[in-house]
Amino acid sequence: MGATTVNGGDSESTSLLTPSNPKIPKDSFHIAYIIYFTLGAGYLLPWNAFITAVDYFSYLYPDVMVDRIFAIVYMIVGLIGLLLIVAFSNKTSAFVRINVGMFLFVVALVTVPLMDVFYVDGRVGVYAGFGVTVGLVGTCGIADALVQGGVVGAAGELPERYMQATFAGTAASGVLVSLLRILTKAVYPQDANGLRKSANLYFIFSIAVMILCIVFYNIAHRLPIIKYYNDLKTQAVNEEKEDKGDLTPDLWRSTLDIFGTVKWYGFGIVSLYVVTLSIFPGYITEDVHSQLLTDWYPILLITGYNVFDLVGKSLTPVLFFDNAKVAIGACFARLLFLPLFYVCLHGPDFFRTELPVTILTCLLGLTNGYLTSLLMILGPKTVQLQHTEIAGTLLVLFLVMGLAIGSIVSWFWII
Repeated sequence: MGATTVNGGDSESTSLLTPSNPKIPKDSFHIAYIIYFTLGAGYLLPWNAFITAVDYFSYLYPDVMVDRIFAIVYMIVGLIGLLLIVAFSNKTSAFVRINVGMFLFVVALVTVPLMDVFYVDGRVGVYAGFGVTVGLVGTCGIADALVQGGVVGAAGELPERYMQATFAGTAASGVLVSLLRILTKAVYPQDANGLRKSANLYFIFSIAVMILCIVFYNIAHRLPIIKYYNDLKTQAVNEEKEDKGDLTPDLWRSTLDIFGTVKWYGFGIVSLYVVTLSIFPGYITEDVHSQLLTDWYPILLITGYNVFDLVGKSLTPVLFFDNAKVAIGACFARLLFLPLFYVCLHGPDFFRTELPVTILTCLLGLTNGYLTSLLMILGPKTVQLQHTEIAGTLLVLFLVMGLAIGSIVSWFWII
């Protein structure tokens, strides 16, 4: 077990390429890959829109720590939603959950600019508007649980490249919003009106991408390669029923068995995201400063993180390290980022300068991206095909648990 390098071609195997079995349909023009990439970008765009528009929300509501409140509400609501999905996953189909979640995303994203136009109207201190905004963040947390849990679960039933596509898409959404942030900061004046136009643009862009996701998702199941793997799953489920009879009374036991199989992958993912969210974005946006780069500094740091997160999530098709123990150990080793970033706040003068903070931020993104993609690919493949959806959903539950804990830990930078 070790690092394996994957080179081009259209075949797809356990090393991230297309199955060599001639009966397996080809992903013509990589349409299924593009769809899963877009879905990954889509379900994270609403969160990125809220957190990137934090300058405008902080201007409107100066007495609250907007980004940290958004993070805690979004992650904790999403965590509760995923717990309910795992508990009642047999009651609804992933197809329904994903469509409902995307509808909720659209409703929340549309409401923000409409409320800004017809109610808040750029006025400072309308804290009823902040309450509604936090409620919309919570709505997006529920939607994220529905969509992310379903999409990752579905990707787990497919060859590994589609899981990689999904998580590369999540990173691409961060890069897209960061580039939009740079563009709007360069084009619009950094006064109240400019911040307002920028924020509304982020939400309008996210609405357009979410509508595209709805269209893509509802044609995906018609693609031959998706049909093929759906049929394989149906066949596996039917064979298990023939062997073991009615599985309904044992669903909880089955879920616990799957949990036991993937738990160490999950613990690695929790560690990964506790470290990441305890630092990003709160520490980056509020706790470090630069006289040279002024208010461009946090924007450039966030962009650097997102770009390197995308690089990391794009590396697995090229360098696939299939030693799970080493990968999980590397997740726990990332705890070293906490004292290193602490030194950048309270250490010698050199460590408080732009260069060390920028290098650490980029490394934080690179390791987050690569290890997330790697563990999310490896985890679901440790169970039988008919159980990969619930395995993928459980790993998303671990991921959101890490996000929620990390969001809470991020407050300790204030102390």
